[in-house]
Amino acid sequence: MFHKEGYKIMALAAIILIAINVVSYSLINRYWIQFSVLVVSVFLFLLIVQFFRNPKRNTQLHDAHIVAPVDGKVVAIEEVLEKEYFNEKRLQISIFMSPLNVHVTRHPVSGKVIYSKYHPGKFLVAWHPKSSEENERTTVVVKTRLAGEILYRQIAGALAKRIVNYAEEGSEVIQGSDSGFIKFGSRVDVFLPINTPITVELNQKVKGGLSVIAKIEEA
Repeated sequence: MFHKEGYKIMALAAIILIAINVVSYSLINRYWIQFSVLVVSVFLFLLIVQFFRNPKRNTQLHDAHIVAPVDGKVVAIEEVLEKEYFNEKRLQISIFMSPLNVHVTRHPVSGKVIYSKYHPGKFLVAWHPKSSEENERTTVVVKTRLAGEILYRQIAGALAKRIVNYAEEGSEVIQGSDSGFIKFGSRVDVFLPINTPITVELNQKVKGGLSVIAKIEEA
């Protein structure tokens, strides 16, 4: 299954690569060059196709669980001052996605979207300390039953040139459902209340919609 955000790009890539191969077969008489162009074209197309894959994830809905919003590697677990919405200290979990990861963003919790904003910006590498404040990004806050307000932020990287955000203010969202898509490499930060029990470690690989990254203590 492929994500809808990739249909146009995959179709355009197929047309361009087919055209290149038609030209190579028409103008070049050496078979090894024609074959090399074909092999490279197939390889490039497969790279593009794998980037837009959208595997089905059967999220186990749980109000006390915060699930990973994306596939990738946990690169930060730290207390930070969240300046855009809370303006107070929060526990930040950052997940970095390589170009080979699935790039679908999924809602980490169920609840009501009470804040959703897009910010234009730079395209610093996703692990740069200032990328969360200076890069192109979207910020979404979901109000949950147990955890209160949970903020997550899609951050563009050096290769990511477009962030797609489906979360609309006032809408009810389901944990694990599609929240957006980031094209070609990026990072997602999740901001939780201080002292939230974390269930992942630095450098751990996680799966969006499946891996539980934190648990809220139920009263």
